[in-house]
Amino acid sequence: MQRILSRAARRCTNSSAAFKSPPAQANVASGVHSEDSPTCSNEYDNFTWKTSLVRSVQADIVNALRRGDRQRASMILSNFQNTDWALTKDDFSYILEYCAEAPDPLFVMETLELMEEKAIGMSKGIYRYVIRALSRGGYSKEALHWLTLLGEKESTHATLPFFNIFLNSCGSSANLKDAECCLETMENYLLGKSEITYCELLKIAVLQGNLPAVYDIWKDCTRYYSPSIIMQRKFLRALTTFGDLQSAYHILQHMVAIAAQSSDHLRLSCKRRYQSSRLDIPVLALSESEDLKLLPDCNLQPSQGKLATGKNSADVQPELFEEKTQSFDIVQLKADVLSEGNDLADKVGLENGSVPDTLRFVGSAVRRILRWSFNDLMHACVQFNNCQLAEQLFLEMQKLRLRPSKFTYDGFVKTLIAGKGVAYAMKVVEVMERRGIKPYNDTLAALSEGYSKNLQLDLAEDSLERISETRPKHIRAVNALLSGCEIMNEPERAVRILAKMKHVNIKATLRTYELLFSLFGNINVPYEDGNVLSHVEVSKRISIIEMDMLNNEIQHSFVSMKNLIRAFGAEGMIEEMLRYLNVAENILWNINPYQKSDLYSVVLHALVQAKESHKAIRIFKIMRSCSLPTDISIYTTMIECCKWLPCFKSASALLSLMLRDGFHPTVVTYTSLLKVALAKDDFEGALDLLDICITEGIEPDIQMFNTVLSHAYYKGQIHVIEYIVECIHRAKIQPDPSTLWYTFCMYEEHELYNTAIEALQVLSMRMISEDVSIRSEKITVFEDLILSEEPDAELRIIRAFEAGEEFLATALLNLRWCAIMGATISWSPEESLWARRLASSYDANRRPHISPSEVPQSWGRKPYFQVSG
Repeated sequence: MQRILSRAARRCTNSSAAFKSPPAQANVASGVHSEDSPTCSNEYDNFTWKTSLVRSVQADIVNALRRGDRQRASMILSNFQNTDWALTKDDFSYILEYCAEAPDPLFVMETLELMEEKAIGMSKGIYRYVIRALSRGGYSKEALHWLTLLGEKESTHATLPFFNIFLNSCGSSANLKDAECCLETMENYLLGKSEITYCELLKIAVLQGNLPAVYDIWKDCTRYYSPSIIMQRKFLRALTTFGDLQSAYHILQHMVAIAAQSSDHLRLSCKRRYQSSRLDIPVLALSESEDLKLLPDCNLQPSQGKLATGKNSADVQPELFEEKTQSFDIVQLKADVLSEGNDLADKVGLENGSVPDTLRFVGSAVRRILRWSFNDLMHACVQFNNCQLAEQLFLEMQKLRLRPSKFTYDGFVKTLIAGKGVAYAMKVVEVMERRGIKPYNDTLAALSEGYSKNLQLDLAEDSLERISETRPKHIRAVNALLSGCEIMNEPERAVRILAKMKHVNIKATLRTYELLFSLFGNINVPYEDGNVLSHVEVSKRISIIEMDMLNNEIQHSFVSMKNLIRAFGAEGMIEEMLRYLNVAENILWNINPYQKSDLYSVVLHALVQAKESHKAIRIFKIMRSCSLPTDISIYTTMIECCKWLPCFKSASALLSLMLRDGFHPTVVTYTSLLKVALAKDDFEGALDLLDICITEGIEPDIQMFNTVLSHAYYKGQIHVIEYIVECIHRAKIQPDPSTLWYTFCMYEEHELYNTAIEALQVLSMRMISEDVSIRSEKITVFEDLILSEEPDAELRIIRAFEAGEEFLATALLNLRWCAIMGATISWSPEESLWARRLASSYDANRRPHISPSEVPQSWGRKPYFQVSG
C-alpha cells in the first residue's frame, strides 16, 4: 500500500496526465469510446479511482489500529501529506468513526492535525466522531473545547445531540465537574434540554447516589414535557435504586394511565431498543428558568437536589410524583380496585377472563415495557423487603391482564419468602407450576435457602435437587443448607451435599470452608471425650479441608480460623489448638482487637473444659498484658477455671476485676461461682450465693439449681436436694429432666423406692406446667396417652410432640412408667405427702435473708487480696 501511495504521489507530482492514466487505460482495455464528452468521462474515472484508493487506505489504517500497530497506522496516515489531490472530510470519516467507537482519542488528534494542515473543513459528522472519541477516551477538556467551537459556529438546538454525547461519557465515568461545565456551556448558548439530556443527567445522579438530584431532574423535565413511557421507566428504575418505592409506584401508575390512553407509541431502533415514536423537540432555555445544580453547594438545602457522594434516601418526596401524575386528566389505578379478604394464593391463580381489560388496545411493545416496569419495582421489593407492595403489584398485573413472567414470579416469591415465610411462597410456586410456568433456578435456590433457615433440611435439599443447571451463584443456597446441617448436627447430609457440589463442579467459597471446619472438625458428640483414634481422624479431615482451600487459592478468614480452633478445643487437642492460635495471630494481622479477644475466649473455654487451668491463666495474663478487650463471658470462664484450683480467693479477685471493667454479674457468673464453692464442698456458701443472686434482682435459672443438685447427688446430701427442689418450686421454675434424674437417683440409691416414684410423679407434673389450670385443660388427652394399653403407646407420645416440646414428652413417659409401676396418677401434685413434707421442712429451716452488705468477705464483692491492673 505504501508503494501504491508513493507511485500515485509521484505521478501526481510529475504530470497531471499521470493521475488520469489508470482510468484511461481502463477505458481502452474495455473498448469503451466516448466521443461526446471525453473530459467528463476521464474526470469521473479519476474520481472513482481516487475514492477506491482512499477507502482502501482508510481500511488499512483501521485494521492496523485494531491490531494495535499504531506505528504502521501513523505511517500510512502521514503518506496522505505526499499526495497532491484535494482531500475532503469524507476521506477521514471511516477512521474517525472507528476512533469514536474504540475510543482512540490520540489518533483522533493526530488525524485532526493532518486535516488542519490540509485546510479541510469540519462537518457535523466529524464533530460527532471527535467529541465522542475525546470524551469517552478521557480527554474531557479537549472535548469541551470542541463543543465550545461548535456552539460558537452554530448556536442552535441542532448542536444539542453533541452535548448529549459528552454528558453520556460523563455518566459513564461519573465525572461531575465536566458535566457541570457542559451544562454551563449549554446555558450560555441557550440550547435547552431534550429527553436524552435528562436521561443522561439522571444516569449521573444514580451513579453519584443522590436522590434529591433525581427529584430536581424530574421537576425540571416535567415543567414543559409530558415524559414518554420510556423516560418514565428510567425514572422508575432510578427511584428503585434509592429505595423510594412509593415514588416509583406513583410513576408506574402514570405509565399505566398513559398506556390505557394509547397516547404513546414505540418503535425499534437500529440497535433493537425501544424508542418513542414522537419527536424529541428540545425545550428552549429561558432566562427565567431555574438552574439545575449538580455540584455540591453549601447554600443549597438537601431537598434542592445536588449530586453528592452519599445517599439521601431519608429525604424522599413521593408527593412530588403523586402531584405530577394527578395533574393529568386521566383515570389512574387505585388501591381500592383490589378485592379484600381473599387469600393471595387464590388470587394468583385468577383467570384473566374474570377481570376487566384495562389495556385492551395497547400494543405489544407498550405492554412489554409495562411488564418490565412492574418487574423492576417487584425486584426492588425484594431488596428493600416490602412484601405488601409486592402483593399489590402482582394483583394489579392480574387486573391489567399483564401475564406475569418467570422473572416476575422470581421477584414475587423472593419477597414472600422474606415477608411471609417460605411455606406461603411455596403456595405461589405451586400455582405457578399448575399454570405451566417452570420457576427459575434462582427461585428454587431462594426456596432452598428459606427452608434451610427454617431448618427444614429435607425440603431444602429437595428444592436444591430441582435446579436444572447449577451455577456458581447458587453456592449461597448450598452454604445455607450446610449451615442448617451444622445446627442440626447432620454431617452425613453435609457429605452428600459436598458430593453433589463436586459432581456439578461448583467451587466452594470461603463461607463453605468456614462451615466445613465447624461440621467436620469434631468427631465425637458433645457428651463424649476425644481419644487417640478421633484425634487422628480430626487431623486428617482438617488437613484435607486446608489442602482444598490451598488448591482453590482461598486463605483463612477470622471465622474459619475461629471454627478451626474451636474444633480442636472441642476434641481436646490442646497442643494443636494453641499452635493454630499462634498461626492465627501471624496470618490474621489485620483483625481488630475484639476479634483477637474472641479467639482467646474460644481458647480459654477449651482449656477450662480440659482442666488445663495453668495454661488458661497464662493465656489470660497474655490478654491482660496486651490490653485486649475482655467481656463478661471471658471473666465467667476464668471464674469457672478457679474450681480446678480450687481457690475462691482467685474467683473473688476476678469478680473484682470484672466489676472494675464495668461488667455486672449475670446468672451465668453466679453459676460459675457456685461451681467454685461446691468444689470445696461448701454447701452453705453455695446457698448463700443463691440468696445473694436473688437479692440483687437476678432471677436464677434451672441450670443454676441443677449445679447444686448435681454436686449434692454425688456427695449424697439428700437434705440439700430436697431444699433445692422446694426452692425451684417456690421460684416457679419448671424442672428439666436433669432435675428429675438427680432427685430420683438419690432416693433410689438410698433404697427409698416409694419416695423416688412419688418424687418423680410430682416433678413430672411440674415439668408439664407449674400452672394447675393448664394441666387441667389437657388431663383427658394426657391420660389417654399415659394409660393407653397399645403396644406403640410410647412411640405415640414421642411423635405427638415436636422437638420444642421434648420436655413434655419426657414428663408423659415418666408418668406412664409410674403408672406401670402401680402408682396412682394424681393431677394435683401439691396434695402429695412428699411435696407437703418438703414445703413444711423448707418453712421450718428457712434461711435468714442475706443482704450484700452482710455477706462475709469470702462471698462478697471484695476479694481476699487486691489485684493490680
